[in-house]
Amino acid sequence: MDDADLGDAVSRARDGDEAAFGVVYRELHPMLLGYLRGLIGDDADDIASETWHDIVRDLGGFRGSGQSFRGWAATIARHRALDHVRRRQVRPRTTALDEQIAEHLAERAVAPDSAGVALENLSTERALSLIAELPQDQAEAVLLRVVLGLNGPMAARVLGKRPGAVRTASHRGLTRLSERLRGAGESNG
Repeated sequence: MDDADLGDAVSRARDGDEAAFGVVYRELHPMLLGYLRGLIGDDADDIASETWHDIVRDLGGFRGSGQSFRGWAATIARHRALDHVRRRQVRPRTTALDEQIAEHLAERAVAPDSAGVALENLSTERALSLIAELPQDQAEAVLLRVVLGLNGPMAARVLGKRPGAVRTASHRGLTRLSERLRGAGESNG
């Protein structure tokens, strides 16, 4: 779904259209769940529920485009995940996503680069195991850009960083992934 269609669905959902909210939920839930699984692992389902509770509660005050809504929802999810981490005193981590997210990894490649193309062809578990090896800032930037499909400025807003820092982290993360994939291909060939 493109950002214009998402923005329209969000607007209708804000006005009480339950079918439109269903469209928004079906579009974003797999991506939010994947992002949360990348951050906190097995507790992602519970945190996703909390995230949707907050989204429903605050939807009436949201104004913006589809891309802005994705960023707003990702920010809520991130805050819920960080609260969870503080409560549990566990370090955020990147873990394997379920098969439902595999489609979104393929659909939302950051750019037509070798790492993005290679990620499309990997299983979700393998892709996320590679992302798990990245430094935390790079892993989270890649998750926001690839799984949620956020642009650089919106991902920066979610992370509370400058757009250049997020672009750099994402680029470095994708470069490392590309190098690891090339290395794995050479050792297999």
